[in-house]
Amino acid sequence: MPRNRPVESPSALRPAKPAWAGPGAAGSAAVLVAATLLAYSPALTGSFLWDDDAHVTKPPLRTLHGLWRIWFEAGATQQYYPLLHTAFWAEHRLWGDSVLGYHLANVALHAAAGWLLVLILRRLAFPAPLLAGLVFALHPVCVESVAWISEQKNTLSAVLYLASALVYLRFDGTRRRGPYSCALGLFVLALMTKSVTATLPAALLVVFWWRRGTLGWRRDVLPLVPWFAVGAASGVFTAWMEEKFIGAEGADFSLTAAQRVFLAARDVVFYLREIIWSVSPTFIYPRWSLPSETASNWLCLLGVLVLAGLLVALARRQRGPLAAFLYFVGTLSPALGFVNVYPFLFSFVADHFAYLASIGIAVPAAWVLWRAAGLLPLGGAGRALLVLAVPAGLGVLTWRESRIYRDPVALYRATIQRNPNAWLMHFNLAVSLGMGPEHLAEAVSEYRATVRLKPDHWRAHNNLASALLKAPGNSAAAVAEFEEALRYNPDYAEAHNNLGVALEEVPGRLGDAESQLRAAIRINPAYDAAHANLGILLTRKPGGLGDALGEFEAAIRISPDVADYHYGKANALVRMPGRIPDAVEEYRSALRLRPGYTEAHSNLGVALAHMPGRSEEAIAEFEAALKLDPGDAHIHANLGDALAKIPGRGAEAIAEFSTAVRIDPSDARFHFGLGQVLAADPGRLRDAMSQFEEAVRLNPDFADAHCLLGICLELVGRHAEAVSHLERALELRPDLEIARGALRRIEISNGASR
Repeated sequence: MPRNRPVESPSALRPAKPAWAGPGAAGSAAVLVAATLLAYSPALTGSFLWDDDAHVTKPPLRTLHGLWRIWFEAGATQQYYPLLHTAFWAEHRLWGDSVLGYHLANVALHAAAGWLLVLILRRLAFPAPLLAGLVFALHPVCVESVAWISEQKNTLSAVLYLASALVYLRFDGTRRRGPYSCALGLFVLALMTKSVTATLPAALLVVFWWRRGTLGWRRDVLPLVPWFAVGAASGVFTAWMEEKFIGAEGADFSLTAAQRVFLAARDVVFYLREIIWSVSPTFIYPRWSLPSETASNWLCLLGVLVLAGLLVALARRQRGPLAAFLYFVGTLSPALGFVNVYPFLFSFVADHFAYLASIGIAVPAAWVLWRAAGLLPLGGAGRALLVLAVPAGLGVLTWRESRIYRDPVALYRATIQRNPNAWLMHFNLAVSLGMGPEHLAEAVSEYRATVRLKPDHWRAHNNLASALLKAPGNSAAAVAEFEEALRYNPDYAEAHNNLGVALEEVPGRLGDAESQLRAAIRINPAYDAAHANLGILLTRKPGGLGDALGEFEAAIRISPDVADYHYGKANALVRMPGRIPDAVEEYRSALRLRPGYTEAHSNLGVALAHMPGRSEEAIAEFEAALKLDPGDAHIHANLGDALAKIPGRGAEAIAEFSTAVRIDPSDARFHFGLGQVLAADPGRLRDAMSQFEEAVRLNPDFADAHCLLGICLELVGRHAEAVSHLERALELRPDLEIARGALRRIEISNGASR
């Protein structure tokens, strides 16, 4: 039988003429760092994006006890990656919520990972290490991992992963215990940052096979057995965390074994294409359908098997391509669909899954480019320019792509443009647009797009309903959306609460509203807003003030620093006999928590006005409210009423009521109040009469206005008209003795004249 041809050694890969030797070590590091920083410069001043708030240290974890929780309390952070969250904890201590600090840290870590790759390749005698490092550092498939703060788990774990590999290669040459222990420690730290680094021992075995052509049990495999054990434990624990704490379970994650095989094949083909031809990366790619009979699934599976077979056959002469393929697929394996990860809810692929795996394409691509340039009849400068053209082009693509990571709205719009069916991006865009009037129509449109693409998105139904309530005439549609949210998630306390608030405004649905609010509290007894909203409802219910007070007190116990809860409690107290002083204290508590609380100033003024000797204090509160909202007619009217009770301030009272009438001439109460203060001046009786006439014109059932108008008409001798208004006043309110007395005076006067 013919003997196999000898395989190549690393040194045998060098052509006779080097394409580009590159600068020295310090120069190489400077080139790589500068190029990386330039490529990612558009993202450096960007803002926090989706999911960043779940990674940047939350207030409860910013203390030393919080650091202890990060390490020893599962569920304290989104994923149990304690070293990652320790890094975020330390960074928050350094630069707080400054986004620039986090972005610079991510870019620095990515550049460090690129430089560690260069050092590893130099140790392996790879002919173009800096070129490979630049291709990796500047490739646009890495943008998601570097420009998105949440993916610091990728960049930090990559540094630890590559540092561990570099130290282990030193151990492989010396077999000394120190480097081995150091490498193992770095590997464990990498796992504590992101568990996909568990593939490192397998990657090391691929490297050893590439270098030696065979693997020895004692030399190569046995030292890595503990690594495999630690990595497997980390992977199992992470998979459990994904299911129990993050939500990677349910119908969206229920795939058959056959579907998972097809998914893995499609993923491999997808990532190969995206890395080799990465023109338009997408934050969220379309989520594939995976029925086994789909022709594309079979083609992908067949293509991967054929490619693997060809590389195995080629390995008789060159092991490099098969080694790169094994590294690529092996490093991708945690994200190929054999285990569930939460992002599968949106898409089965993501650029950040391919971050480390892209090294398996970057290194052979650099070798091909270097080899091709070396074979061309060019001078040294020409070869260098040709070699650098590829990383330069990649850097331009990365620079262009990193611009969309500057703010959430730009990222979500760009993603929707590339993937119109990305329901999560429609939802996130709607949330980012907010509920302000300037973007409300677009937010409603985006929420509608979300529920069209994902009908069971109960949060989108809830938010759509809340947005609809912002515009008049949408109550019925909003109620329907809240009910739809509860159809998909009956235990969604927020939707019960919101539905209760919406039903409260629907005539005849007060009982249903109360049931919904009580359901929200039953599901979540610590739901402070639901307690407060139930309190507001109960103040409208006959005999409900006592229960309302209890609900406001429950809300305050849960969240004592919410001004609205103290304000609501005060509104209940002020209507209870003998509790006005207590109401005053609650209004003052609300104002201590929110000094610019207009309604609290106004209602405190009303409460003080009902207390003997507190009129001046009441006036001060009304004036404070008007400084905050000078266009509120009711506050002007209340101030006018308070001024009218103080001798000598009638003119000021007339001015305030006149302002109220000017702001809102359609309110009969303002005309009535102005008429009252005008009637106190005998010289302005006819002006008062005109205001009372306007009040009864605007509100024909306004008994007090009929009464005072009748009295004024009596005073000017228009007895017939006076009788008509006084009788109407008594018809509306039989208890108006002042009207009855005026009628008797008119009868006596008419009798005397006869």
